[in-house]
Amino acid sequence: MTKIDPAAPVLVTGGSGYVASWIVRYLLEDGHTVRATVRDPAKPKGLEHLHRLADAHPGKLSLHQADLLDEGSFAEAMPGCELVIHTASPFLIGNIRNPQRELVEPALEGTRNVLASVDATDSVKRVVLTSSVVAVHGDNADMRGADTFTEADWNTTSSVDHQPYPYSKTVAERAAWAIQAAQKRWDLVTIHPGLVLGPALTTASVSGSMTTMKHFTDLSMAAGAPALQMGVVDVRDVARAHILAGFTPEANGRYLTNAETVSMLQMGKILRRAFGRSLSFPTRELPKFMIRIGAPAAGLTRKFVDLNVGWPLAYDSSRTSAELGVEFRPAETTIAEHYQQMIDDGLVRGPR
Repeated sequence: MTKIDPAAPVLVTGGSGYVASWIVRYLLEDGHTVRATVRDPAKPKGLEHLHRLADAHPGKLSLHQADLLDEGSFAEAMPGCELVIHTASPFLIGNIRNPQRELVEPALEGTRNVLASVDATDSVKRVVLTSSVVAVHGDNADMRGADTFTEADWNTTSSVDHQPYPYSKTVAERAAWAIQAAQKRWDLVTIHPGLVLGPALTTASVSGSMTTMKHFTDLSMAAGAPALQMGVVDVRDVARAHILAGFTPEANGRYLTNAETVSMLQMGKILRRAFGRSLSFPTRELPKFMIRIGAPAAGLTRKFVDLNVGWPLAYDSSRTSAELGVEFRPAETTIAEHYQQMIDDGLVRGPR
């Protein structure tokens, strides 16, 4: 059991991110003092939402410069913190030419850098790490012979050459557990969301959710959707899961945080119910062979299609609800609210 002093400051890495921003907001609303790391606290755009939170909670939020790949950069903000919530992760745009150098090594070095500062900071008692379902499995087909994925499962099928991003998340989490096991002062809890959707606190946040939701705006599924299933969870519930994992003394190990499994077609139907007809909202699933033929043009490998499209998928998040008390919002609510914010932010035209 690890009891965190609620009066001690909480460090949130990557504080301007999609999930982290909600963590910061909820911590402040709960009365905690927060130190948030960002790459450049002085940058003119992208941090306005954090400045507003700081104004609304005087003396409770401070921003600190830190970079995942800058050795020792987290040391300045950490002393006095008993809880570190590590959400920061390397961010890349565009084609990945060298997955080992561009994905795997930064993920590993970032984790090692943050946890090296944890090791060097006597006040830290617990680290809550944002992992992912992709550290639980690499492809939907990995569930062969099982009814559901649980926290006991590990991704053993991804590699630098196949699913390099899931591979990078897996090796980074394994490294975190190895570092934690080498000492006895602080413990580690990991949070494993699937596709995180729901309203963002800033339009500057960039996440995988935007990539997925873009397919419902650009006519890319006008002819039909792939039979692809994924775990969906609300960003606000993911944020709460991190905080509850930090302040629940008995919390331990890994926690899957997924509300429901939905397909791309089901998401399209949810959007039709909420926003009416649109050619961008698919009404049917395409045969797998058609998805396979068009995979390279869509930036997918045919191996990905073989091992993910048409495969069932299920997660057991009951441990998260039972031990942390997380009550997940329905996926339909989350998806509709996410799309509504895209309309409000001018990213997509609303119903006419």
